[in-house]
Amino acid sequence: MNCLLTKGTWSQVSADWLVIAITDPVVWTPPLKQLDHVLGGVLARLETSGELPTKLGATLALRGLTGLGATRVLLVGAGSQKTGRPADLDRAFTAAIRAISDKPHLRVAALVAPKAANGLEPLAVIRSAAFGAQVGSQGQDLYKTERNRHPLAELQIVLPEVPTDAEQAALDEGVILGEAVNLTRELVNRPPAEITPVAFAARAEQVAKTHGLSCEIWDQTRLMQERMRSMLAVSQGSTQPPRMVKLEYKGAGDTAPVIALVGKGVTFDSGGLSLKPSDGMLTMKCDMAGSATVLGAMTAIARLKLPVNVTALMGLVENMPSGSAFKLGDILTARNGVTIEVLNTDAEGRLVLADVLSYAVDLKVSKIVDLATLTGACVVALGEDVVGAMSNQQDWCDAVLSAAQSAGENVWQLPMFDLYDELIQGDVGDIKNTGGRWGGAITAAKFLQRFVGNTPWVHLDIAGPAFASSNKPYREAGATGVFVKSLVELVRAQQLPAE
Repeated sequence: MNCLLTKGTWSQVSADWLVIAITDPVVWTPPLKQLDHVLGGVLARLETSGELPTKLGATLALRGLTGLGATRVLLVGAGSQKTGRPADLDRAFTAAIRAISDKPHLRVAALVAPKAANGLEPLAVIRSAAFGAQVGSQGQDLYKTERNRHPLAELQIVLPEVPTDAEQAALDEGVILGEAVNLTRELVNRPPAEITPVAFAARAEQVAKTHGLSCEIWDQTRLMQERMRSMLAVSQGSTQPPRMVKLEYKGAGDTAPVIALVGKGVTFDSGGLSLKPSDGMLTMKCDMAGSATVLGAMTAIARLKLPVNVTALMGLVENMPSGSAFKLGDILTARNGVTIEVLNTDAEGRLVLADVLSYAVDLKVSKIVDLATLTGACVVALGEDVVGAMSNQQDWCDAVLSAAQSAGENVWQLPMFDLYDELIQGDVGDIKNTGGRWGGAITAAKFLQRFVGNTPWVHLDIAGPAFASSNKPYREAGATGVFVKSLVELVRAQQLPAE
């Protein structure tokens, strides 16, 4: 997709669609007034009748127009100026592109008003238009003969003045973030027969080479040498061998702190011997969304050249039932020496993360964030659109929550009271891999806490929002790429001040 900035007016732009964001209340900027005049006052009449789209993500198409360079106009609601969040524009432009990208080879133009003339900052509009063009034009229909979504041939963002360096940077960032989210979505949407641990690792290696990241892949022999026995137990029922991927980005000096991003990568989760029912297994290709999110974020961090050091760790396994599968009642010894009673082989993601988190601590990283589609209990507690956050250090958790707010992604902190530790206290080993029915998202986090020591750590349970069960105007069903943007914002905020 070709994305570019041009100086011009709406009437001169040759395009299949001209997209214009409309705020609530409507601000009649000079370009909007001129457009209304050319269209014979139709916009004013729509406002009077209450049909002008101002609600976030609402769209209205005007076709068969004359007197314009564009043959069609799409009005998209940008929501309230007073209560809206900065990232609402991402949703608005994604909804706009989703509304029109059912045809291939479209040329789309987006109009940017003079600075803050309609309450929308031009840089934010540029960034969001570029982001929405990427995400809104990619669906989950990767294997359909006739696609529902098609990449645009061109996105042209029309400015009243000659584009500045800051405006070009905003365009580039929107493209980079959109492509990062799409990488995550694509990996999660692909079938588990294609995205195995080995295949995911190979894709990560390819991505690393493209974006200048160092890459290290641990095979089964290396995992055994590194005492990743908890993770290996999960994989032993499958014919697909496990892998761990380590990516490093060094945007700061050698002595600068290192942030670790850790992802759960169960490329398919049958539940093991604690076999899931068919309905519960149907979408379990998405159980590697934590690793896919980390990989997508790392591409954006590298391409944006953020002045920080980041290490990404992705534990990749397949959880299957067989004669060699790990069993209920087994006692596993994790990398850090903690012994684990297996009470349920479907509580496997925490067993993978246990060893990977322990390795992150051994690397002496300064802070850790892990992401995992870990528990159905978190979906019950928070629904399908909210990420659950749990932490051992409030300042670091606050930083994650702040980054999510800036990125426009929903997250809610859950408590980590000591009383929850009692629910996973072991009888034969140190801890159990499940604390029972109550507080399941929190007891899973308390389990993980045993493997991070005193390192500031935030666990993000993305089980709800990582894979959407239905379409929304601004979101395709299937993989969503949730928290890619938030991780980038988090890492950006950690950069050291210039000396």
